[in-house]
Amino acid sequence: MFKKILIGLLVVILVFILVVALQPTDFSVKRSLSMAGPAATAFEQVNDFHRWESWSPWVKLDPKAKLTFDGPTEGVGAKFQWAGNSDVGAGQMTIKESKPSEQVRIDLDFTEPMAGKCETLFTFQPEGEKTLVTWTMSGKNNFLGKAMSLFVDCDKMVGDQFVVGLENMKKVVEKQPQVLSE
Repeated sequence: MFKKILIGLLVVILVFILVVALQPTDFSVKRSLSMAGPAATAFEQVNDFHRWESWSPWVKLDPKAKLTFDGPTEGVGAKFQWAGNSDVGAGQMTIKESKPSEQVRIDLDFTEPMAGKCETLFTFQPEGEKTLVTWTMSGKNNFLGKAMSLFVDCDKMVGDQFVVGLENMKKVVEKQPQVLSE
């Protein structure tokens, strides 16, 4: 009887490993929102990490998180580090590409609750008197990430936070004096 239970358990474990291994390696989360105003006004909110506190969805999850800024105030090379509670974890963001009023590309390195690397891209597309802001995060899942994806819908979880952040950004952008595009 014990031998049959052990064999059954091994089969379940092997099937689980196979199912996890067959999960997609690449992932991407993407959300967009249209905002009244020129692309330059929305671009300013993303290109300067000091401005993120006014719209980032994670600030409200841990208002006591330790925030550190390094490098230039804005644009390529600007760095932002955070360490907070279990809702926000810890990590670092570095702007690696900045095209005024067009896009900001960020390297995102998580250290807690688990290590991971992602790329984040914000794009700003003019739509007449409005700007479509798109927030995308993409990366690769390791085995643990693939296993978690079986139980947690990361696209929904992170995507919902992106929606909150974009809605917060919209409120900030639409209150700001409008910056003319170059």
